[in-house]
Amino acid sequence: MELLTEYALFAAKALTLVAAVLILWGGITALSARQSGQGSRERIEVRHLNAHYDAMATRLQAAMLPRKALRHWRKSRQRKHKDERPRIFVLNFIGDMRASAVSALREEITALLSTARNGDQVVLRLESAGGQVHSYGLAASQLLRIKARQLPLTVVIDKVAASGGYLMACVADRIIAAPFAIVGSIGVIAQLPNFHRWLKKNEVDFEQLTAGDYKRTLTLFGENTDEDRQKMQADLEDIHALFKEFVTEHRPLLAIDEVATGEFWYGRRALDKQLVDELRTSDDYLLAASQEAELFEIICKTRKPLAARLLQQAGQILELRNPLFR
Repeated sequence: MELLTEYALFAAKALTLVAAVLILWGGITALSARQSGQGSRERIEVRHLNAHYDAMATRLQAAMLPRKALRHWRKSRQRKHKDERPRIFVLNFIGDMRASAVSALREEITALLSTARNGDQVVLRLESAGGQVHSYGLAASQLLRIKARQLPLTVVIDKVAASGGYLMACVADRIIAAPFAIVGSIGVIAQLPNFHRWLKKNEVDFEQLTAGDYKRTLTLFGENTDEDRQKMQADLEDIHALFKEFVTEHRPLLAIDEVATGEFWYGRRALDKQLVDELRTSDDYLLAASQEAELFEIICKTRKPLAARLLQQAGQILELRNPLFR
């Protein structure tokens, strides 16, 4: 009777949890369906960084200089008409596991390519510790669109561009990193918990049907075999080989076998290993560039419906099994 009571309590808890998840999922799906007509709202904003820098400098000088000296300083700061100067488009990418910022990046790149002319350049301020293979592969492919138009591309790393982040960075003509930025981690990982023994202990069966020998290898709830593990390991090795080939294609001077160990290095050490080309912060680089060029920061702002955001968060939980650039 005690065993039956414990099992009944376990079954009740399990059913309650499943029912709660189904009700929540149904509510989110219904809300998403109602809001589907609205879709995601996107708009492109352009910020003239030269004007921003000038405004800061003017406020500071106005507080320090006499009026006559301030007028003289302002005259010395007069520029050529911005159409006569080179243009630099500035983009930003802050990556998460799903590289969700790629949806904005693709719009920003489309916008700049629609107006780009010979002599223009692109700077990407990049921050990412990596994530899903296919997502960061798409992000890197977006940057290749810039290269295909023969626009010089510079990637600046202030904090981290590791694994999938470095997959993006290596596309650039020039990589600049802050002295203590984290760079590298050219490797692949897949990890997931397995509840098979717990389910077996509680006499809960898990059924999984597949067509195709390798439709599913490692699983959350089933019993994983050595064959499953070997297949997953082979898949990871293949992805790692593709990663190394991609980096070598874009940075042929790298000693790829030396740096493709999954390790990361801080900026100064990364420079020694030729993972980056220069040590500098993005602020310093852009401020110096503003002396010779007009800088335009392009920002795509997207507001998704609440249901879409909740579904995206749920999807992150359900995709634990995917190989990651980490």
